[in-house]
Amino acid sequence: MSEKNVNRYQKKIFTVPNVLSFVRLGLIPLFVWLYSFVHEFGWAIAVLALSYVTDLADGFIARKFNMMSDLGKILDPIADKLTQICVLICLVFRFPLMMIPLNFIIVKELFSGILGLVRVKKTKDVPSAVWHGKVNTALLNTTMIAHVVFPTIPEAVSNISIVICTAMMAVSAVLYGIMHFKAINKQKNSDQQ
Repeated sequence: MSEKNVNRYQKKIFTVPNVLSFVRLGLIPLFVWLYSFVHEFGWAIAVLALSYVTDLADGFIARKFNMMSDLGKILDPIADKLTQICVLICLVFRFPLMMIPLNFIIVKELFSGILGLVRVKKTKDVPSAVWHGKVNTALLNTTMIAHVVFPTIPEAVSNISIVICTAMMAVSAVLYGIMHFKAINKQKNSDQQ
């Protein structure tokens, strides 16, 4: 496939993966309303499941059909993180220890986001997700789903899963920081030559 065909979606806004990310953003208030306000837990679980399916679908479609775009590289993680933060906020009222990953994800995303913006500004490169970010997302999503589906989850299981998630967030934050600093320094050294 030619370079032209591979990159034809790079600057587009309305690609199938981006539309799926917009759908995920729209599902957030629906989940919050169902879970926290009307206590329709079955429907809340269905909305959360739909959100995760669209997340998997947008990544698969973007890679399979070369529909990766600069907007998608930004929009997809924003949809992921906003979903996670909103679900964690809902869960805090039932599982107070969820305040730990909630606070940590906010700090981690601010750190990674600011550093990522500096990287984009310096290098003109929008980085894609990497393995530790995907592991972190999968682990956190699994923990959140377990707490939504099993509201009477044993306290020990709940606490252990929360600690593991928080530890993985810390690892991911450090690895993203290293990755961004390396890219910034590489560009800085290139500019000085």
